[in-house]
Amino acid sequence: MNPYVLLAVSAKLLKFCSIVLIVPTLVSFGYKEDIWLAWLAPSFASFLLGIVIAQTPKVKSLQTLAINRKESFLCVVFAWMLLVCFTSIAFFATNHFGSYAHAFFESMSGFTTTGATIFSEIESLPHSILFMRSWSHWIGGMGIIVLSVAILPDLGIGGTHLFSTEATGLDTDKLAPKIANTARRLWGLYFLITFLLTLALIFLDMSIFDAINHSMATIATGGFSTKNQSIYSFNSSSIEWCIGLFMWVSGLSFTLQYRLLFRRQIKSFWKNPEVKLYLLITVLAIGLISLNLLFNNTYERFSEAFRYSAFQVVSVITTTGFGTADFNGWPDFSRLLLVLLMLVGACAGSTAGGSKMIRLLVVIKHTSASIQKTIRPRLIKPVLIAGKKIPPESTNATTGYYLLFFGIIVLLAVSLTWLGMDLVSGTTASISVLNSIGPGLGTVGASENYGHIHSLGLYLLSFGMLLGRLEIYPILVLCSTHFWKNR
Repeated sequence: MNPYVLLAVSAKLLKFCSIVLIVPTLVSFGYKEDIWLAWLAPSFASFLLGIVIAQTPKVKSLQTLAINRKESFLCVVFAWMLLVCFTSIAFFATNHFGSYAHAFFESMSGFTTTGATIFSEIESLPHSILFMRSWSHWIGGMGIIVLSVAILPDLGIGGTHLFSTEATGLDTDKLAPKIANTARRLWGLYFLITFLLTLALIFLDMSIFDAINHSMATIATGGFSTKNQSIYSFNSSSIEWCIGLFMWVSGLSFTLQYRLLFRRQIKSFWKNPEVKLYLLITVLAIGLISLNLLFNNTYERFSEAFRYSAFQVVSVITTTGFGTADFNGWPDFSRLLLVLLMLVGACAGSTAGGSKMIRLLVVIKHTSASIQKTIRPRLIKPVLIAGKKIPPESTNATTGYYLLFFGIIVLLAVSLTWLGMDLVSGTTASISVLNSIGPGLGTVGASENYGHIHSLGLYLLSFGMLLGRLEIYPILVLCSTHFWKNR
């Protein structure tokens, strides 16, 4: 690895970090808050540090940033940690966080679009903190590196490595010949959908500030709200259905959405097996939970049960984490189904977390083929998805991912229970952070928060958030001794 290439990328990322932090500074000025310096100081520091690094002779002499595959892993992880750390410093400097661990957790939760919070009283927070929480969702939703590739034209082929390392599941070679153009088109669509939702929420009588914040959190499938009781605070079925629709759309691949909207590829969209499975699971889960809530007298009318189950199913399967009901008090069947939806997540190439529908589809197809081969040993049954053969190495990689996925959940749950959390809370908190959801069950339920957890537990959960957002491998690769060998 070339350390000067890494320094050059770091210089650019530090300048980008400065821009990210200057926005809440302006919000703080606009609302005449006395914490503007808490945002401005880290913004200025990151920009100054970026200038200093960029002007060092070795970095300045680089003509192009030819980033190789190994360097891309380090750059992506470092980019996320850089932005999280500077933002957490700003958070802590506002004096609204009890400890740095709280500030770090909230920052990581924001950028990874997890939406887990340490606050019990949201509405008393300054506007700039509320905005930064939603703004971090929006930046992290499509991806820090994807945005960097879109605005930094001199990354060249290195941009492709960075893009594919962070944006797992995105079809990076068909929207445009150049990866920077692909990134710009994805971000353009991302902005357009956010803008449309903002207009819709304003039309439904939500304030401009709340509309902007909830739009960023919805399209990023993040879940931070400006209200103590999340979406329930608005007491509006129209707002719930509007946000629910945009949440579900945000759980679709943005590449597929781009082709549907701008290239009119309607048939290929609806024939996509991942979209079909996503729709099927959503509809089945809503129906089953609605009936379960009705039969257990949780709600008196089916329309009421359907309304709340539909919103929570979409919120959970897209890993957004918004709430209109305290599902911690729902029947066990409904709660179990929601936990299972947490594990599945939405489509690859979306802003949603979870293990993704495409992996579940590969496992289903592979299991079916294995059963048939057990009955007929000589049968050659390839795994086919949308008529394309999935190579054995991809199937093995999916199996390996699930082993790591559940193994990390177990390790996190064991660690949290050792720190004093009960079994249900510790297990669902682990599932929640690894799948970028936010709320769990028990003491981290929909009406609770993470502020009571030990500082070490908050750092462990923050690590789990980053693992989940980058889909495990980019982080674990850095822990391998083979990665650091010069060959």
